[in-house]
Amino acid sequence: MAVNGARSLVKTLTELGVDTVFGLPGAHNFPIRDALAERGPEGLRVIGVRQEQAAVHAADGYSRTTGSLGVALVTTGPGAVNTVRAVEEARASASPVLVITTDVSSASRAARESECREEFLEPWAKAVLTVEHPDEIAPVVRRAAETALRPRSGPVYVGVPAGFLDDPVTESSDSVGSVGSGPPPVAEEALKEAREALEQAQHPLIWAGGGALRSGAGEAIGLLAERLAAPIVTTVAARGIVPPDHPCLASNPLHAPEVGVLWDEADVVLAIGTDFDDTMTQNGSMPRPPGLIAVNIDAEEAEKNCPPDLLLLGDAREVVEELSRGVSPKPGLDELTRRLDEIEVLLRRRVRKEEPHAAEFLSALKETLPEDSVLVADMCAAGSWIGGFHRVSGPRQLALPMGWGTTGFGFPASLGVAAAGAVRAVCVTGDGGFLPGCSELATAIQEQLPVTVVIVDDGGYGMLSYDRAHAGFEHHGVELATPDFVGLAKSFGVYADRVDGFGRAFRRLLREFTRSDEPNVLVVNGELRPPLNTSSRWYRQENTG
Repeated sequence: MAVNGARSLVKTLTELGVDTVFGLPGAHNFPIRDALAERGPEGLRVIGVRQEQAAVHAADGYSRTTGSLGVALVTTGPGAVNTVRAVEEARASASPVLVITTDVSSASRAARESECREEFLEPWAKAVLTVEHPDEIAPVVRRAAETALRPRSGPVYVGVPAGFLDDPVTESSDSVGSVGSGPPPVAEEALKEAREALEQAQHPLIWAGGGALRSGAGEAIGLLAERLAAPIVTTVAARGIVPPDHPCLASNPLHAPEVGVLWDEADVVLAIGTDFDDTMTQNGSMPRPPGLIAVNIDAEEAEKNCPPDLLLLGDAREVVEELSRGVSPKPGLDELTRRLDEIEVLLRRRVRKEEPHAAEFLSALKETLPEDSVLVADMCAAGSWIGGFHRVSGPRQLALPMGWGTTGFGFPASLGVAAAGAVRAVCVTGDGGFLPGCSELATAIQEQLPVTVVIVDDGGYGMLSYDRAHAGFEHHGVELATPDFVGLAKSFGVYADRVDGFGRAFRRLLREFTRSDEPNVLVVNGELRPPLNTSSRWYRQENTG
């Protein structure tokens, strides 16, 4: 069979190890769909979604779960434009996503100004590459994949003129250009300086971010923390980087005063794979530690919010392993573990007293979710409780849109998580966050994806309502006229049920739903106040006025 542009593209994706593609058919990409179909059951799985934003969110969810490349296939014009919101979330969260857009031919562009141009897409992605000849399809796609996966990872657009897809291709293994080499090894002098600072510190603290998780640095961080008798705090993106029973893990966020004291006491902070964004630092109101050492693959990311006293530029796992080799064990590990356990008890007691519904909700998740299931949370009060206070049993078992705060991420991303092979993708969303992507119920049932969607229905944008009331303002436009979610789901052929509150009935149904082989929807009539890790409740900001 002659190799044309479309077959070359599909073959290249297969050679890159891609096994699943999310997307929509369109007039410009039918040759690719035909090439995908020619490979039959042994080829790439094609999951058809209902909107381009959902395709990229699903590819993002797939990537966050597997750590590998997620792929979305869309068309030009409005198809490409519809991806922008999801691409920016992937960029902000460093998800390696490849978005392939089929374009009109270059000769037609002058007459088709309405089509999407590269200049529009460039601000949103890590890179935008355009194929200029049919023979370039394979090498450009390979380069795009390498660029997307190379730390700091992120989404890459590839534009392929539709006319090239039917053209014959001369296959080549050559790559187009180079994405550059990584940073040089960290100088031994810098490692020595970092070791000395950590060993001399009376109260060292390790802050682990998403870059640490993506590099697979969890084991090395755990070992270093034990040698230093240093508490480990994590960003939302790094949840699960060390086991929940690790003796040095502070399992709750620094937004809680009981945990925040660990930061206040620290005389040296080792920040690994983080940029200290506003959300995690309570809008920068946390005091700067006397000593700050950063480990990061990207100097700009490491320095943009809280410039370190010492920067160790390199892969997080490799650098932390080098640090650990030269650090002598310090006393105090048992005392640290006891203190962290006491903090945990105090904080859980506080949550049960002040936020009993949230305590019930968190307890239900802990006790009922299947092992190796993946939680995907949206931007809502329930999702924020999960991001801050749910104990994650392992890396890549929690996904939240913390990069850009994209409401509506949860449900379509959970489709990608389910397609990636998770035992069960459990999406927790609000009524407002679920509605923009509710058409993807058709995708869930058509593909028989193992997804449970938990919709916490409080009749509107509950977090916005709370924020306005907390600030002493009236709120307008936050109440929503919502459908009968159970009836809506059933109209797609998706089993659904409704329950009041987060008590015994909720636990029973959640256990039942998350052990099903089919997609389902559980609607909860309930209201949760935002937790301490949301901006309206940041204690440091309140204290500083």
